[in-house]
Amino acid sequence: MAFKTIEWKGDAVVLIDQTRLPNEEVYIECRDHISIAKAIKDLKVRGAPAIGVTAAMGVALGAKTIEAEDHKEFIAELKGICDVLSKTRPTAVNLFWAIDRMMAVARSYNDLDMEGLKELLEEEALAIYEDDICINHQIGVYGKVFIKDNDTILTHCNAGALATAGFGTALGVIRAAWEKNKNIRVFADETRPFLQGARLTAWELMKDKIPVTLITDNMAGHFMKKKMIDLVIVGADRIAANGDVANKIGTYTVAVLAKEHGIPFYVAAPLSTLDLTLKNGEEIPIEERDEREVTQIGGVTIAPKNVKVLNPAFDVTPNRLVTAIITERGVVTKPFLAGLKELKKGCK
Repeated sequence: MAFKTIEWKGDAVVLIDQTRLPNEEVYIECRDHISIAKAIKDLKVRGAPAIGVTAAMGVALGAKTIEAEDHKEFIAELKGICDVLSKTRPTAVNLFWAIDRMMAVARSYNDLDMEGLKELLEEEALAIYEDDICINHQIGVYGKVFIKDNDTILTHCNAGALATAGFGTALGVIRAAWEKNKNIRVFADETRPFLQGARLTAWELMKDKIPVTLITDNMAGHFMKKKMIDLVIVGADRIAANGDVANKIGTYTVAVLAKEHGIPFYVAAPLSTLDLTLKNGEEIPIEERDEREVTQIGGVTIAPKNVKVLNPAFDVTPNRLVTAIITERGVVTKPFLAGLKELKKGCK
């Protein structure tokens, strides 16, 4: 990749500031868990896998500041750090998965001294980072078979290297097909209101010289009707046990349109995005974000003052609209419940 979304520097985490793209490629240094939490909350870093990796590094950074004398006191302070990070984004389950994984490591090694425990947490955060990149490549291996030569793929939001530790989930599938010299092109929805498709997906694909056409969100149906789109691939922020998928707002609309036009709709996501504790998508918490994301673009107000605004960051696509879920362990089709449970066995 020509850029790094997340980089561990020992005493800091370096993040590409995604709020400044595509006009500026700026990197920020976070030197404590508080600045990590702010970066996640402010969308400096976003995308479920990237949030999880960054949160794990935030736990490791925070642990370095703990001056506890015994394991019990250390765990209590570490839990406080995790609580700060867990309050940043409610929908992306990878955040909580990564934090729980870090806490499990800390609790498992009560015979280590405090310095040894801090080193172990750093190693675990780096393992989560490396695992994510390997997982994304494996998702690409399983997913590329669904893309034929000369296909045009529609994607919504950004599920690329910017949303992960590297390579990407939905864009990872596209990259894997491109690397096999398949002649493909991508339609990227702009993804209102934060414009992740326009600002981030188009930027990533152009960096890789993968042909991309930017369209507004309300153009997707038009191009489907004209038979200019062959398949849809999106990422996910949380997948319920029955295969209902929470992803960036507007995904449900794309799925309905794809169903109407007989176009396959694929979800590419790591198994860490699967939440088996939730029976269906109705139980997935949906983050409501600042109204200014809707009333402003680039700091310029585009709506009447004091207009009422609703700004859910995600919607839920019911499993009946999903053709298949592509994971690092294989592809799951209906019935999703049994298949997802089987793949999840043995996962960390």
